[in-house]
Amino acid sequence: MMIPSTYTVALLLAVLSMVCWGSWANTLKLAGKWRFELYYFDYSIGVLIAATVAAFTFGSIDGAVTDASGPAFSFLDNLSVASRLLMAYAVAAGIIFNLANLLLVAAISVAGLSVAFPVGIGLALLVGTILNHILRPTGNPVYLFSGMALILLAIIATAMAHAAYNASRTPASPAEEVKTVPGARAIQRPSAKVRKSGPLKGIMLSLFAGILMGLFYPLVELSKHGDLGVGPYAAAFLFAVGVVISTPVFNIFFMNMPVDGPPLGLRDYFQGSGRQHLLGLLGGIIWAIGCIANFVASSTPKSVNVGPATSYAMGQGATLVSTLWGLLIWKEFAGAQSSVKSRLILMLVLFVAGLTLLSLAPIR
Repeated sequence: MMIPSTYTVALLLAVLSMVCWGSWANTLKLAGKWRFELYYFDYSIGVLIAATVAAFTFGSIDGAVTDASGPAFSFLDNLSVASRLLMAYAVAAGIIFNLANLLLVAAISVAGLSVAFPVGIGLALLVGTILNHILRPTGNPVYLFSGMALILLAIIATAMAHAAYNASRTPASPAEEVKTVPGARAIQRPSAKVRKSGPLKGIMLSLFAGILMGLFYPLVELSKHGDLGVGPYAAAFLFAVGVVISTPVFNIFFMNMPVDGPPLGLRDYFQGSGRQHLLGLLGGIIWAIGCIANFVASSTPKSVNVGPATSYAMGQGATLVSTLWGLLIWKEFAGAQSSVKSRLILMLVLFVAGLTLLSLAPIR
């Protein structure tokens, strides 16, 4: 399997992870009024497609060396010898991530990219980085934890900006709050009970998503431990399996107990356009590319000194990328007062400073 052997390549993979994780949600935005619950079925399939392709290509190349111990196993060889318990950890990580990501997507539909990602992924970064550092301490802890402290301040600034922006807006009429899908009659039922989005709902969904999101990565690292652990490509594939098998369970709950809009039925999924289904697949593929890049970057030899804590923290710099998408492209804070804008600028500065320290953490 292909594993980077230098810090520069590992850092580039972490940056690729950051860009992919911060950009995939644009496909949800591009899908228009296609409900996130329906979008997510295609998204999960896209994750599995990308993980499978990577496993049988980059994960199956012979002769790559991960450390002084010799050549790495190919994907299929890895699965044949890996501990079943450790493989189960990778699947469990996918299941936990899936619930967290569904909550995050719900938060995006309610509050937008520029709120859901800074709060949810920022909190996930703090939880995940601390746990990963405990599992495999690498890098300069002063830089690592100072960077996380700045990101925590950025999360607080984002929440304050969102609260101030919502307080200054005129409440929308009930008719405007009902989201519909073109051609989907079931979503436009006038008799359906509609759940409205309160100003704090987006932040609360993001917080719950962040706590769960911070727990999945340590499980991935546990699955890679020891001589019988799984490699990064096998971990990504098993992780994707966890995503796919848990999607119907979690998603049907969200469809019957929606955070915003009327309940949905399975028939609504088949009323979407080909473009909407393709956007869901594309979103899953983009996210999975970032996932694979991150898992591979965290699996570098110890001499490279990257480690899971730094790799995960850099990948969660996706917060900055997604926030810029939300602010500059989707205009999610259009017409904001100067006090709101100043808090958003502060948030961006804090995130950049925090990510800079995190990128320097592996360099002692």
